[in-house]
Amino acid sequence: MNEKDFKSVSDMFSAYHTALENVEGRIGNSFFAAVDLIASHQGNFIVCGMGKSGLVGQKIAATLTSTGTPSIFLHPAEAIHGDLGIVRTGDVVLLISNSGETDEVVRLLPALRRIDAQIISLVGNPNSTMAKASKIVLDASIDREACPLNLAPTTSTLAALVLGDALAIALMKQSGFKEEDFARTHPGGKLGRKLLSSVKDHMRSSDLPFVSADMSMTEVILVMTEGRLGLAIVGTAEHFHGIITDGDLRRMLVQGAALDTLTAGDVMNSAPLTISEDTAFGDAEELLIDAKIQCLLVTDKKGNLVGVLQIF
Repeated sequence: MNEKDFKSVSDMFSAYHTALENVEGRIGNSFFAAVDLIASHQGNFIVCGMGKSGLVGQKIAATLTSTGTPSIFLHPAEAIHGDLGIVRTGDVVLLISNSGETDEVVRLLPALRRIDAQIISLVGNPNSTMAKASKIVLDASIDREACPLNLAPTTSTLAALVLGDALAIALMKQSGFKEEDFARTHPGGKLGRKLLSSVKDHMRSSDLPFVSADMSMTEVILVMTEGRLGLAIVGTAEHFHGIITDGDLRRMLVQGAALDTLTAGDVMNSAPLTISEDTAFGDAEELLIDAKIQCLLVTDKKGNLVGVLQIF
């Protein structure tokens, strides 16, 4: 890459910085009105755009949906062939277009007016056909595209995307959307597992490595190896007395202890940390981190040992 090519990349970032500053400077009454309209509407929120604007629209709809504002992306070309049926009387529709004259979207305007749709336009031309047909206009105009030819949608898509994200953030704030709400829409992610699942969903409950207090440490080590948990539980599920971990063994070896002369009762930690099976997984994770340990003994409401929770 030569110096001339690098300058074109540098110019792109400069154009992006300018565009973002301009978009931020235009956040005002129209933006707040759009937030209020979307927040107060009980029906469908529809996002519609063609080409690159359509791709941005899909991302905006997805972000809104995952942050508490259920949204549907409507492809304008499919809309005129039946998919417009998703829009009901009074629904709020966000139309996205840099020019504001995108033919496939403009062709929808008469139909949207007939069903009294409430149109918000996110456009680069506030005097365009789409803008004039809208209840609220979000100005996403730019000085130029970052593309060296001033042709490929670059700066314009950035401006539209940022405004869409701004809507999502403002709606989250207005609705009081919390971390727990986000987790409910992301049950498969780390946050969902942390907030929505309990210890019993993640613990190991079968083939637990129990040993008796009078068992020799040679035998205990064999049980620990077979158990593949890096620990042995001294006692039974109803009456457990302690725990022996790999870390305990290493510390004793460093101290020069003759393990072959000791029993499980001699080595065990008689006050291991325990946790209820109904505890939120996130709370258990924090306890493990704070205590700087890798496992917890899990108990039920009767105090019986029902599993082992490990986090590496």
